[in-house]
Amino acid sequence: MVGMPRFICDAMLGSLARWLRFFGYDCTFSEAEDGEILLASRRQGRWLLTRDGELAARGQRSVHIRSRGLEDQIAEVFERLGLEPEPTLDSARCGACNGELRGLSRDQASGLVPPFVARTASRFRRCTSCGRVYWRGSHTDRILATMRRIRSLHERTGTVCR
Repeated sequence: MVGMPRFICDAMLGSLARWLRFFGYDCTFSEAEDGEILLASRRQGRWLLTRDGELAARGQRSVHIRSRGLEDQIAEVFERLGLEPEPTLDSARCGACNGELRGLSRDQASGLVPPFVARTASRFRRCTSCGRVYWRGSHTDRILATMRRIRSLHERTGTVCR
């Protein structure tokens, strides 16, 4: 998505990285040393998201995440950067590796998913980086419900730091 901020999360925020990907944001995750993360953030034009206040203070574009709970952390990112969370998976990225997802026909997906899924799912998407295949399943409703809660939290609160 053009014009959307890109992120890098440090080792303390792996779950946040995955959920930002669900919301469609390009978000990498790094367990590297602080200096390497700062360098990657600058070189790649990414916002650095961290729970480490000292590391955040060293970044050019960084957000010190103060919230402890995952949903609060996501709402905090949206609030602090003035972003509007959209509870849809249409623009989601691969939750595992951050790759872009491309549509896949049922025929193309049939050898890559369980037979029952190949017969019953109507839409498939595959990661262009790691090859993981996604489809609408029971987990999808739970993800979307969480996304709606985060949007509601974002809309309700002026300060989400808890």
